[in-house]
Amino acid sequence: MDEGTPERLRRIWNQKEIPVLLRRGAGHRLRMRLPFDPENRAWIRQERRSNPEWDQQRRFWEIPQAWFNALVAQCLEKYGKVYIVQPYREQEKCAPACWNATGDECQCSCMGEHHGMHSPAGKWKVVSDTFATSWADQELACRLVERKA
Repeated sequence: MDEGTPERLRRIWNQKEIPVLLRRGAGHRLRMRLPFDPENRAWIRQERRSNPEWDQQRRFWEIPQAWFNALVAQCLEKYGKVYIVQPYREQEKCAPACWNATGDECQCSCMGEHHGMHSPAGKWKVVSDTFATSWADQELACRLVERKA
């Protein structure tokens, strides 16, 4: 987590009761925080070939992305829950038909924000007269996954 991380996510990352898995996207290793246990390294590794790496200064484990699903299952089995933090980009949908519309009735997902504006900011990828899409900046999302009863 860096200084631009929202406070809620920082609190989740720094709490010590529930495991946290941080996915950072393609090409990056997973980061994981666990409640302290002297056997954490062996518990994370299980029968896998490589060893998890402990970052002493920043106090998290780094592990291969390929271990993600198995680690979620391990956390649910041992702790009953796990936080998953990962990047996402919100998608906005609209259309040139909306931008060029007259009148006040709007039935697209912009809910009238771009209605009749003729050409909103150039962030849009126009697919057809009835569909255009735009992606917001990447942010971090967090969800708590709990073991099914």
